[in-house]
Amino acid sequence: MAQGTLAFKYEAEETGSGMTALAGLPLYMELGVVSGLVASIKRHLHIRSHGEGWSDPDVVMSIVLLNIAGGDCVEDLRLLAADEGACRVMRHVRTHGLTRKERRRQQRRLRKLGERAVPSPSSVFRYLHKFHDQRQEALREAHKAFIPAPNEHLQALYRVNADLLAFVQSRSPSATATMDGDATLTETHKQDALYCYKHFKAYQPLNFWWHEQGMVVHSEFRDGNVNAGYEQLRAFKDALAMLPSGVDKVLMRSDSAGYQQELLIYCAEGKNERFGVIEFAVSADVTEEFRKAVAELGEEDWQPLRSKIGDMLVDTGQQWAEVCFVPKWAGYKKNGPNYRFLAIREPLHEADLPGLENSQMTLPFPTMVFSSKGRCKLFGVVTNRDLPGEEVIHWLRGRCGKSEEAHAVMKEDLAGGKLPSGDFGENAAWWGMMILAHNLNSAMKRLVLPESYLTKRLKAIRFAIINLPARVMWHARSLSVRLRDGHPALEMLVEARRRMWCLAHGVAA
Repeated sequence: MAQGTLAFKYEAEETGSGMTALAGLPLYMELGVVSGLVASIKRHLHIRSHGEGWSDPDVVMSIVLLNIAGGDCVEDLRLLAADEGACRVMRHVRTHGLTRKERRRQQRRLRKLGERAVPSPSSVFRYLHKFHDQRQEALREAHKAFIPAPNEHLQALYRVNADLLAFVQSRSPSATATMDGDATLTETHKQDALYCYKHFKAYQPLNFWWHEQGMVVHSEFRDGNVNAGYEQLRAFKDALAMLPSGVDKVLMRSDSAGYQQELLIYCAEGKNERFGVIEFAVSADVTEEFRKAVAELGEEDWQPLRSKIGDMLVDTGQQWAEVCFVPKWAGYKKNGPNYRFLAIREPLHEADLPGLENSQMTLPFPTMVFSSKGRCKLFGVVTNRDLPGEEVIHWLRGRCGKSEEAHAVMKEDLAGGKLPSGDFGENAAWWGMMILAHNLNSAMKRLVLPESYLTKRLKAIRFAIINLPARVMWHARSLSVRLRDGHPALEMLVEARRRMWCLAHGVAA
């Protein structure tokens, strides 16, 4: 009987062929070893330290590789386990660097697992449950923001990420760390999840993105009802503590969630022992006092806000001005730091509806009426940077590119958009391992792949070098991943392995 309309059919291959649809995935396995990620997991995580079954590196790296391969839930491990060729490589990789005695010990440890190379979903769920702390859940109060303290295993995941950052910094150093703080909503239908400010159930992780390295320094998993500004100074301090050596200067950018007086004072007064004064630009709240200060500006105070396109300066239709505005928190010290406030206005070209001329209820942004421009959108910026106002604004807006694109990568290209459990700790661990996959891919783009891949999304990398058909064969005591002769990705894969060898031995590529 025909299977479908067209003249082909699907059949089962009865013999093991060693075929894989993920010929590029072993590159990430190798980078996991070269970067020290596998060793770091083994050093910091001690959930499976009894010596039987799956080890911590086995489980965590399986989830990391699942993210890289395109899986988005725990059940997708079954599909990864069905890729015979990829599993052959994974089994072989586990013996890297082991002595004959250690290799035999590992074979005895894995004997009960048979030929499996990937943990089962049930085993992974049991593993993730170790990150959940029921004692913290007992501290919750109804209708109040609460961030459960991470248990020792979740803290270990943070340290693993810090080690990965340090490796990239050692191979591609940057003396400056521009930290973009931003939260993202991850919608969920879990029964115990809480509603966010947009009125749907979600979790709201707060991320700190290292602009120069294109990596997430720290991501604090949070419930949906915890606003992005809640305890942001503490989270920012945690992120600063994870920056590797070699970073001498830190700058900070944030939307209005970062407009927290304790955070701004901490940065401006140089209270961090390691970095001193941290220069920042943050979107400021448009309060009534700020509006009054803006109203006192003359037309001559407003300057056009231009954008540079190629060699040309193009008028954006917006204007900016320095505002003589000193809120109470900024002026409590006579010889305190200087906080500059900038205002940005953009005319609204749509006419007000009759009866709504003075209404703010229908608009998602603040407005203000100017005699010369009519009703305009109004935005505020606070900074301690000694740069022309126009440069400060463009620098602040630079965070709206890569750091927000990273959120889309986390939730769409990786598995952060589909959380596995109703338990907070399990979801926090899943999110943390997704961050490891994100940063491993960033390290791959920055250190291994051609420069043209630095700006590519993971889905483009999957199409070009990961999701490739090949045969994995064991011949003459050597494992080979064989692509079709003449395949355009073959040369790139070989060159990537050469560059990783150089990384491992600390020599120039």
